[in-house]
Amino acid sequence: MLERHHLAIVRAVEQQGSLTAAASQLCLTQSALSHTMRKLEQQLGTDIWLREGRSLKLTQAGHYLLAVANRVLPQLEQAQQRLAQFANGERGTLRIGMECHPCYQWLIKLVAPFLAAWPAVDVDVKQKFQFGGIGALFGFEIDLLVTPDPLFKRGLHYQPVFAYEQVLVVSSTHRLATASQVNPSDLSRETLITYPVSPERLDIFNQFLIPAGIAPKQHKTIENTDIMLQMVASGRGVAALPRWLADESASRFAIQSVRLGDVGIHKHIYLGVRDTDLDIDYLHGFIAMAKGG
Repeated sequence: MLERHHLAIVRAVEQQGSLTAAASQLCLTQSALSHTMRKLEQQLGTDIWLREGRSLKLTQAGHYLLAVANRVLPQLEQAQQRLAQFANGERGTLRIGMECHPCYQWLIKLVAPFLAAWPAVDVDVKQKFQFGGIGALFGFEIDLLVTPDPLFKRGLHYQPVFAYEQVLVVSSTHRLATASQVNPSDLSRETLITYPVSPERLDIFNQFLIPAGIAPKQHKTIENTDIMLQMVASGRGVAALPRWLADESASRFAIQSVRLGDVGIHKHIYLGVRDTDLDIDYLHGFIAMAKGG
């Protein structure tokens, strides 16, 4: 019978790269680990690994088992943690995943009042996920996803919390600083600075440049928002950012916001949660604060 410790072994061997290291991580002897998996292979009637010299290579069945382990074990671990918190009279940790780089400034404004309102709840913010944002929700790596691009799937609920306009941010001395709007062709001469996200997921590309068949002269990526704005202010490039962020930053940087196209690019920020978690009071409280903020 397939049990949790079998999944833990498969995941540990994949992570550690050898039976010896996996056994050490799981506090088992290598012989006990090997015996356990040989017995499972006999029960299943198929190999999980094939030996190639001193290394192990997962079979097709092994890859499937690893996928199950990566999906199921985080859920079980989260359940154990949550039950332990209940038993100890604790409330837990709200783990927030971010798919919106510029939203950190917005999030920071919410964290302080949330922590004050929920003194028994901690907050943890994650940006990199093993399965991507949606996978992180389904895999119980995070409890709430902040995203401008929701993927509506069964089992998930998305709450829009605020609307915003994506604008082009340029130096106050830039040739486009006084323009009422910019067209895609205007960016063919520009260095476009973005967050380190694939272009097909960036609105400036998929809603503005690509439909017009235009590419920027150069594309650079910067992860830190303040550094990006400083680069723009110094004339090193232009950036597409939410208008609210550009307006808030205008007093610190010599920048101007210009509308993208005739009507602009309009978006919403959504908070995604699992349907099964909608009755968690502190999670519901965070969403209510976000809508109000």
